[in-house]
Amino acid sequence: MLKKGIGKKKIHFKYNFSVYWSFLKKYKFLFLSILFIALIVEASSIVPKLLLKKIIDKGNEVTSGTLTSELYVSLLFILLTVYISIVIIRVVGNWFSIHLMNKLSGNMVFDLKNRFFKHILHLDHNFHTTHKTGSLISKLLRGANGVERMTDVFVFNVAPLFFQIIVVGISVLYFNVLSAISLLLVVVAFVTYSFYVQNKQKIANVDYNNAEDREKAYIGDVFTNIDSIKYFGKEKNIDRKYSNLAGKSKLAVLKFWFYFRWLSSGQSLILGLGSLLLIYFPLMSFLRGEITIGTVVFIYTVYGNVVGPMFSFVHGIRGYYRSMADFEALFQYSKFENEIEDWPSARDLIVQNGEIEFRDIDFNYGKRKLFDKFNLKINKNEKIALVGHSGCGKTTLVKLLYRLYDVDRGNILIDGKNIRKFKQESLRSELSIVPQECILFDDTIYNNIKFSNPAASDKQIRKAMKFAQLDKLIESFPKKEKTIVGERGVRLSGGEKQRVSIARALLADKDILILDEATSALDSKTEHEIQKDLEKLMKGKTSIIIAHRLSTIMKADKIVVMDDGKIVQFGKHKDLIKKKGLYKELWDLQKGGFIEE
Repeated sequence: MLKKGIGKKKIHFKYNFSVYWSFLKKYKFLFLSILFIALIVEASSIVPKLLLKKIIDKGNEVTSGTLTSELYVSLLFILLTVYISIVIIRVVGNWFSIHLMNKLSGNMVFDLKNRFFKHILHLDHNFHTTHKTGSLISKLLRGANGVERMTDVFVFNVAPLFFQIIVVGISVLYFNVLSAISLLLVVVAFVTYSFYVQNKQKIANVDYNNAEDREKAYIGDVFTNIDSIKYFGKEKNIDRKYSNLAGKSKLAVLKFWFYFRWLSSGQSLILGLGSLLLIYFPLMSFLRGEITIGTVVFIYTVYGNVVGPMFSFVHGIRGYYRSMADFEALFQYSKFENEIEDWPSARDLIVQNGEIEFRDIDFNYGKRKLFDKFNLKINKNEKIALVGHSGCGKTTLVKLLYRLYDVDRGNILIDGKNIRKFKQESLRSELSIVPQECILFDDTIYNNIKFSNPAASDKQIRKAMKFAQLDKLIESFPKKEKTIVGERGVRLSGGEKQRVSIARALLADKDILILDEATSALDSKTEHEIQKDLEKLMKGKTSIIIAHRLSTIMKADKIVVMDDGKIVQFGKHKDLIKKKGLYKELWDLQKGGFIEE
C-alpha cells in the first residue's frame, strides 16, 4: 500500500535529503575530516598568487634601485621553498581527500543498496505483481549512483566555492574594497542565475527519468519473453513499440538538454561583465597610487580561483538536481507499506501436526468476491485434491495459506493456530511447494535444488535429484549438475524445470506439501514414474494437490470440487464419478480424450 501524497512529477527535496542524511550521518566524522582537508587545500591555492604579487612588487623595487639584486635572489629562493611546500601540502591533501571520499561513497552506496534491496524484497506479493522488474533495477542502481554523486557535490562542488569565497574575498577586501564588492556581485549573479535555470530544468529531469524507466522496463519484459516473440514472429511489432518508447525518451532528454543553452549563454555574459569590473577598479586604484602593480595582478589572477569553483558549483547544482530526481524514483518506495504485516507479537512457526483449516473466510480479488464464508479442514497427513475450472479459487487458496494475500474475514489455521500470529517468512519456510510455473535462478541445477535447504548435505541433494529422476537426465549434460540453467531456467525444457522444482521441494522436507500442477509439464511416462515417488513422498505429510488431470488425483483421500469460490462436491474419486455433477463432467471429458483446463 502506498502512502498518500506521492506525486508523479514533484520532487520531494526535503524528504529525499532526509533519507540521504540518514546514510551520511553514520559517517559524520569521516565527512567532516574530508571537508577540513578540502579547506586546507583551497586555502593553500591562494598562496602562489600572493607569491607572484611579491615577486612583481620586489622586481619593481629592483628596477627602481631600492632593492639590490642579491637580496631579490635570496627572496626568490625563500619564495620557491614556500611554493614547493604548498605543492606538497596540496598533493598530500588531494590524496587523502580522494582516499577518504572513496571510503565514504563506497560505504554509503553499499548501505543504500542493502537497505532498499531488503525493503523491496520484503514488500508484499501485490507490489511485485504490479511493478516491472526492469524498472525496479533501474531505480535501485540509479539511486545508488545518486548517493555517490550527491556526496561528490558537497565535497568537490559546494565546499570549494564556499571556501574560496571566504579566502579570496578576505584577501581582495584587504587590498581593494570595490574589487571585493565586484567579486561578490559576480558570484551572487552567477550562482543565482544558474539556480534559476536548473530549477526550471528539474521537472524535465524527472520526465526523462520516467521515460527511461518505462523504456528499460519494456526492454526487460521483451527479453524475458523472447521465446513468445520468436514463436509468434512478432519482432517487427516489438520493434515498433520499442521505437515509440525510445522516441519518447529522446524527446524527454532533448527537452532536458535544451536548458543548457540558456545556462551556458547567461553564465558567459555574467563572467564577461565581471572580468571588466575586476580589471577596471584595480587599475583605477593603481593609477591613483593606492595599490601596486603586483596587487593589480594578484586581484585579477585570484579571480580565477573563484571562476573555476563557480563552474564546478553549477555543475554540482546540476548533479544535485539530478541526484534528487534519481532519489525521487527510489526513495518513494520507502513510503510503500506492506498490505501483509507481521503482528508485533508474531512468533516463529513450527509445524507439529500439519492440520490446516480455512474457517469462515471471505476474500475479494479486486472487485470480485471470490470466497464467502468458505470452510475447509485438512487433517494431519491427509491428501486433499482441489479440482475445478481455471479461476475457481484453487491457487488463490494456496496463496492465502502462504499469506501472499490476507483474508478479508475469517481465519486460516495451522495446528489450530491463526497463521497471522506467526512471522510470514517463518510460515512460508514451514511449507514446501512445487508451483505451477517453475521459475529457476540463473545458477547451476545443483544450487537451484539446494536453494530450498541451504544446510543440506551433498548426499541429501543427490538423493532428491534421483527421486525427481534428474540423475539420469543430467548425465547427458556436459557439466552434469553444475550446468547453468539460464535466466528463469530458459535453457531447460518445461519437464526438466519441473523436475528441478520437484527435487527442490523434496529437499525442503516439510510436513505440509503443496503440489500445484506438479507434473503438468512432464510426458506421460515420466509423470507416471514420478507419481509413484510423489505418493511415497506424501506419506506422513499433509498434502494439497491442485491438478487439472484428474488421473493424477484418483488416490487422494478427499477431492474438493470447486466452482466460483465454492465447494460444490466433496468426496473420494470412486464416489464422485458415480454422481451427477461437475466432477463427473470433467472426468467424462478427460476419459474421452479431452482435457479441459
